[in-house]
Amino acid sequence: MSDAVKDILAGTAGGIAQVLVGQPFDIVKVRMQTAPTGTYSGMVGCAGDIIKNEGPLAFYKGTLTPLLGIGVCVAIQFGALEATKRRMAEANLAAGKGGEGGATLSSLQLATAGAVAGLANGVVSGPVEHIRIRLQTQADKNRIYNGPWDAAKKIYAVRGIAGLYKGQVSTLWREGLGYGVYFLCYEELMQRHMTKHDLKRSEVSPGYAVLFGATAGYALWSIIYPIDVIKSRMQTDGFSGDAQKYKSTLDCVRKVWRAEGMNGFTRGLGPTLLRQV
Repeated sequence: MSDAVKDILAGTAGGIAQVLVGQPFDIVKVRMQTAPTGTYSGMVGCAGDIIKNEGPLAFYKGTLTPLLGIGVCVAIQFGALEATKRRMAEANLAAGKGGEGGATLSSLQLATAGAVAGLANGVVSGPVEHIRIRLQTQADKNRIYNGPWDAAKKIYAVRGIAGLYKGQVSTLWREGLGYGVYFLCYEELMQRHMTKHDLKRSEVSPGYAVLFGATAGYALWSIIYPIDVIKSRMQTDGFSGDAQKYKSTLDCVRKVWRAEGMNGFTRGLGPTLLRQV
């Protein structure tokens, strides 16, 4: 088995674990992001409301969609990241920089490689996130969708492929910027640690790798969280007529700012940071 396949399988397993552990935090985040102002007193109030009205299993609404898509997302991220890094290493080598084989990438190159991986991933994560959020926010009574496949079919039947990709502009901004920040932060921390202790990457302990990943995750969310709010608002918005609040991504940004100010862009941040732990 090649190293690439091992990395993809390991990434998929880690992604599945992350979804299962993080899903309860994610539904609280999404509910807080998209509910009318004043609906919840805070993170604990939102979680309590879900338990009281829908039961504990409600925390796992929409879980199947990301579980099915995680393997594809990891493969796309890994493939795009490694392909971009190879092209940059070749360019470095031709320019006589980047050390042996041109493999030492600059900060800009690291961020760019991460952004390319994020944008490529957005092609799959966009509709996956959209369907998950629709399922997370629907009430148990008078359900519109009876699962991810039913949601995908009904959205496609009414709005076509564009309906499945609702909120895609904010999704691409989130994925591109987020993965650029994450990969830059992670690699800078890793490289600094390896240089300081004269280690090869394979010699870095798992504990440090986890620490660097967690730190990079916090850096990611600190940058992209307002974009994530807009993405959630767009993906829970109606498709037309009176049900549609936002005409575009920019219109959503303007309306959230006018109605709620900066607080509107940080609602649900608490459970997001807890999930990252």
